[in-house]
Amino acid sequence: MLKKYVNLYTEANPNPNSLKFVLNYLIVPENNSFDFPDAASARTSPLALALFENFGFIRRVFFMNNFVTVTKDEQTPWDEVVVELKQFIREYMEADKPIFTAEKINELKTETFNEEDSETVQKIKHLLDEYVRPAVESDGGAINFHSYQEGTVKVLLQGSCSGCPSSTLTLKAGIENLLKRMIPEVKEVVAEGV
Repeated sequence: MLKKYVNLYTEANPNPNSLKFVLNYLIVPENNSFDFPDAASARTSPLALALFENFGFIRRVFFMNNFVTVTKDEQTPWDEVVVELKQFIREYMEADKPIFTAEKINELKTETFNEEDSETVQKIKHLLDEYVRPAVESDGGAINFHSYQEGTVKVLLQGSCSGCPSSTLTLKAGIENLLKRMIPEVKEVVAEGV
């Protein structure tokens, strides 16, 4: 049997404790993301669980499109662990082991436009999808619409964005300014569950 060809490289992002491991193929259906902030939450992902179990310095695992973002503790320098971590992910993928359990695959969901959404919510989701999501994804994270009420937009930050020192600046100076400029009803943008 031929071994699966896996090309894997790393990309830095604004969070110094996160590193993006990019593969040459999709590992998650487009517009889906999975954030595992600890080992207990990773029960539906054999790969995330294996990363937590084999590398004690890992604090978060995030999957989206063709990449895995790993967030480590503050004490562990990347240069001491990146080669071993990269090798582990490559070998796991070459062996074609499962990334998710069948249970998790069955509950895959894509953020879609709901016909019941107000016009303002539809505009917010469109701007997030069109302008914000691609930039956040390139940094190894994800942003998802959570809710809109009385001028306040709540978003979920995942992957490298969660706990990133520059995420507050990005949220306020970037995302909030964009939404307020394009949608006058928006007064503020806040991160939910960070």
